This record gives sequence, C-alpha cells and structure tokens, in this order.
Amino acid sequence: QVHLVESGGGLVQAGGSLRLSCVASGRTVSAYVMAWFRQAPGKEREFVAAATWSSGDVQYADSVKGRFTISRDNAKMSVDLQMNSLKPEDTAVYYCATDQSTVIFTTPHEYDYWGQGTRVTVSS
Repeated sequence: QVHLVESGGGLVQAGGSLRLSCVASGRTVSAYVMAWFRQAPGKEREFVAAATWSSGDVQYADSVKGRFTISRDNAKMSVDLQMNSLKPEDTAVYYCATDQSTVIFTTPHEYDYWGQGTRVTVSS
C-alpha cells in the first residue's frame, strides 16, 4: 500500500508561482512513475505531468509545457511540481498519483494510488 500526501496549494494571482509537493509513504515508489493530475470544477480529471524514477523521462500536458516543471527526490520518495506563469485556467484541485509501472501513462485509470488533493486557485 502507498499513501500520498500533497501540499503547497493556495491562492495566487495570475502570473504568479506555486510549488506543490507530494510525499509518499508505505511501499517504496522510487522505481515507479509519479504523476500530477488536476480536476477543475465540472471537468474530468486531466493529466498534468509525470516523471519516471530517474526523471530521465518526463511528460507534460501541452497546456502546461514551458510553465510547469516536475521533479522528484527518490531518497525522500517525493515529487514536486513547480508552477510558474499561472493562469486562471490552472485553477483546480491537484492530485499526486503513482502506479506500479515504469511507463508513463496519461490517463487516470492507469494509476493505482492517489493523494487527497491540494487546491490551487489562480485569480485574474
């Protein structure tokens, strides 16, 4: 079993930055993909970014490329999401997720473990 806890959400003005963190506990996740998803009110959960264990392979949603950076610290079993140049459309609850795979998937149903989410609100 893996337990994920996110932190770092909050309210920020458009153009600002936030850094989200996710710490895993329980079974080691160092070998597996860790990802961030988000869900805005009334919308489906969508992929944001993911990284393989070595961060040698990372993927981003087109909507966040060039603005968001995912990084992980395997010794701490954590993954961060640095979000810059935030836009009102980035407003959502952000979730950390991991699966027992070394391949990056971008669909939520592929992921076995989820955090409780952290809310990000970007004001215009």
